[in-house]
Amino acid sequence: MKVLLDTHTFLWLMVDDPRLSSNAKATFSDVNNEIYLSLASAWEMAIKSSIQKLKLPLPAKDYVLTRTQAHDIKLLDIALEHIAIVETLPLHHRDPFDRLIIAQGIVEKFPILSDDGAFDSYPIQRLW
Repeated sequence: MKVLLDTHTFLWLMVDDPRLSSNAKATFSDVNNEIYLSLASAWEMAIKSSIQKLKLPLPAKDYVLTRTQAHDIKLLDIALEHIAIVETLPLHHRDPFDRLIIAQGIVEKFPILSDDGAFDSYPIQRLW
């Protein structure tokens, strides 16, 4: 199964945060799954790091590259088709990064690994 990580899920997985569900850990660890991280998440981490809302041990670009390579996570580009879906989404969720991740999940038909219950208002499968 192809699975798209929400930004917080990626960050929590990298440090084995206790907020992770056992299902989230199992989904991430299952070698039969292809795990993806949106470039929207990398962008979000860079912005939050630059305004000191997120502390990373490396610059965001380096952190994302080293962690995705170490864990065999594929980066998901942002396509115009994803942006077109964002424009049509109802405003159940107002975070622009999450809205783009939701749109990517819809277009790519990837379930999203996230603890954010607001995702359930959209036509995606949320795993947690």
